[in-house]
Amino acid sequence: MKTTLCAVAAAAALFTAAPAEAANKAELLRDANLTVNHLKSDPAFATAARMLRDARAVYVVPHLVKGGFIFGAEGGSGVLVPRAARGWGEPRFYDMASASFGFQAGLEKAELVFIINSEKALRGIEAGNFKIGGQAGITVATLSSGAEGATTAHGGDMVVWSSGTGLFGGVAFNGSVISPDKDLNATPTTGREAVVLRANLASVR
Repeated sequence: MKTTLCAVAAAAALFTAAPAEAANKAELLRDANLTVNHLKSDPAFATAARMLRDARAVYVVPHLVKGGFIFGAEGGSGVLVPRAARGWGEPRFYDMASASFGFQAGLEKAELVFIINSEKALRGIEAGNFKIGGQAGITVATLSSGAEGATTAHGGDMVVWSSGTGLFGGVAFNGSVISPDKDLNATPTTGREAVVLRANLASVR
C-alpha cells in the first residue's frame, strides 16, 4: 500500500511539472481538438453525442502515456471544458496521473475523453486532487465501440471514452488523480485554438 501511494505521488509530481515545458496551451488545445474529432469518427459516437448534449463538462486527455521509467508512472496533460450558459466555457488545464492504468500488453499511449454528467463530479475535479474511485458516491463508466450496447446515456457521473481499440478490457482508472495545472491556469485562455475546441464540442449532434 505504501509503495503504491509513493508511486502515485511520483507520477503526480512527474506529470504536473512536465506540461509547462513539454506542451504549451496552444499545442494542448490543438491536440484536444484532434481527440474530439477522433471521438466523432468512432462507432460509439452516437452514444457519446447523446451524453455530450447534457454533459456538465468534458475533460480531454490527448496523450495518456505509459511511462514505466519511474515506478511505472503514467499520466498526461488534459483540458477541462465546462458547460456555460450558452455553449461551452473557457478551457482549463488539469493533469492526470496514476501509479498504473493497467494498459493491455503493448499499449503505450491512448486518447481519453471524460464526459462529466454530474455537477458533483465537476465540482470534485475543480476542487483539485480529484481521485477517481476515491470520491464517495461518484460513479465512473466506460464507453467504447465494443461496449456501446452496455452503456446507457446516463452510465455514470463520469463516462470515459478512449481511442484505443478494446482498451477498456485492460484499463482501470481507480486511484488515478486529476490535479489542476497551476502554471497553465495562471493566465486566461484565449486564441484560435480555444475557440475551435469550443466550436467543435458545440457542433456535436
